[in-house]
Amino acid sequence: MPKAVRFDGYGDIDVLYVADVARPEPGPGQVLVQVRAASINPGEVAIRTGVYAKRWPATFPSGQGSDLAGVVARLGAGVTGFAVGDEVIGYTDERASQAEYVLVQPEHLVHRPGGVPWAVAGSLHVAGSTAYAAVRAVSLTAGDTLVVSGAAGGVGSIAVQLARLADATVIGLAGATHHGWLAGHGVLPASYGTGVAERIRETSGGRVDAFIDTYGSGYVELALDLGVERDRIDTIIDFAAAAKYGVKSDGNAAGAGADTLAELAALVDKGAIEVPIARVYPLTEVRAAYRELERRHTLGKIVLDPTA
Repeated sequence: MPKAVRFDGYGDIDVLYVADVARPEPGPGQVLVQVRAASINPGEVAIRTGVYAKRWPATFPSGQGSDLAGVVARLGAGVTGFAVGDEVIGYTDERASQAEYVLVQPEHLVHRPGGVPWAVAGSLHVAGSTAYAAVRAVSLTAGDTLVVSGAAGGVGSIAVQLARLADATVIGLAGATHHGWLAGHGVLPASYGTGVAERIRETSGGRVDAFIDTYGSGYVELALDLGVERDRIDTIIDFAAAAKYGVKSDGNAAGAGADTLAELAALVDKGAIEVPIARVYPLTEVRAAYRELERRHTLGKIVLDPTA
């Protein structure tokens, strides 16, 4: 039988398990995709542990995951634009992509360009759409100086590249082990921690026009201390600070859509941006994958491969 990630109640990593499930059958207007890659995301940790229980409650037993890439296995009645065997990139809003098979709405799918590897294709929706929305939210123009916290993470690593495509000067906050990658992508690296404000001021020459926070833990306050206007600060994680200070919190919901996904895939296909892949785990090692993610020190994305 096909396998899928499940959890039966809020908790830590140990509540996750891989279950045998019936193969889904597509109804009218649905596409059955055999998953080749499905990345994991910090938001899924927050859902599983109950942090977002009021904002986005779970129904148990719950599946997990939004990002996916795979091959069309069957089509429901009325579906056009796709054929069995097509290679696709997409997403589901049903917390179900971390599985061997998933039902997807055709409007949530795009065809996979040949230059987009499977692991990257399965990582584009959540991180890519979030980065896209965050960069758009801070209204970059050529010559602006932008600071990105968590700049080497899944969202941050894409956001810094999109900002560079907008001809902004980008300062990326990250651990020293990731400074080489950032510098290689035209980003000015700076270490987080004690003294970060002084390092940013020195690197920026005292001018910071915009700030994208992908990490939380006080970066909204730091942006305000640096003199950034509220409407040019975007946090994808610190919703309490966004409400308190009136800054933006545009993320995946603001950027999600097939058009965004196709645009990001095209940028990867032509080599304009890179999605770094930290590691690919078999679906059966989902707990190990989340342990690595929750350390919050990886470069780029961690991916599950149901075919491994």
